[in-house]
Amino acid sequence: VQLQASGGGQVEAGDSLRLSCTASARTFSNNGMGWFRQAPGKERDFVAGISWRGDSTNYADSVKGRFTISRDNAKNTMYLQMNSLKPEDTAVYYCAANLRGFGTRSASDYRYWGQGTQVTVSS
Repeated sequence: VQLQASGGGQVEAGDSLRLSCTASARTFSNNGMGWFRQAPGKERDFVAGISWRGDSTNYADSVKGRFTISRDNAKNTMYLQMNSLKPEDTAVYYCAANLRGFGTRSASDYRYWGQGTQVTVSS
């Protein structure tokens, strides 16, 4: 499975962005998926996860109520809708796929990673 993340950019606080993650393999629909982010000098943190059917999601407390994860298995694509962005959301965002079927919070559960897309939020 190869993953390609896109949709990052530079925005102001309060703005919205939608990230996309497109998978190359048809096995995408069997994988649990997740978004992680890494700010300069910090560890890679869990942002959101989604089950293979898209019927179960979970979020980091810091983004709950502002971000929404979704997927379209027919298009082999996962999304992260980010609203009410804050400067502390600035990071490189990575999408990832695991073999567990649901969106776990631990980065070590994920086998496949995209290349990352930069999100910068100015105050």
